[in-house]
Amino acid sequence: MRRIANAPGMAPVLGPYSQAVVANGMVFTSGQIPARTSMQDQPEDFAGKVRQTLTNLEAILLEAGSDLAHVAKVTTYLTDPEQLAEYNGVYAEAFGSTLPARTSCCVGIWDIALEIECIAFVTDGPPHGLLTDDPKLVSATQEAVQAC
Repeated sequence: MRRIANAPGMAPVLGPYSQAVVANGMVFTSGQIPARTSMQDQPEDFAGKVRQTLTNLEAILLEAGSDLAHVAKVTTYLTDPEQLAEYNGVYAEAFGSTLPARTSCCVGIWDIALEIECIAFVTDGPPHGLLTDDPKLVSATQEAVQAC
């Protein structure tokens, strides 16, 4: 009923978890950070960190059969509330007119500036996470995804 989605070429995960799980036409991502290929490979400036984190998130969504335009909910963890306005600017550029629901929290997370996770809809064909041949269920799920 579900499948794991891990995007190639990204920094390895820091624990026993997947980058994303696809189930019933939905993508649930783990929190993403600004690391490129390793924890040490991160942009210097905050705007670059936000862009890299969103790039990582988008790579995972694409691997899972979705994209930023189909994100329904974002949760953002920032370490410095003073950076919220800068974060909002980069975030708005990335999502454009398809702004999802969002929760932003200020927390202490290691020495990482931010972490972002999301929930999105699968965008193409029968949803990747839908492991059924039941035509009624496939049709209903496809209609729900297209409506979004």
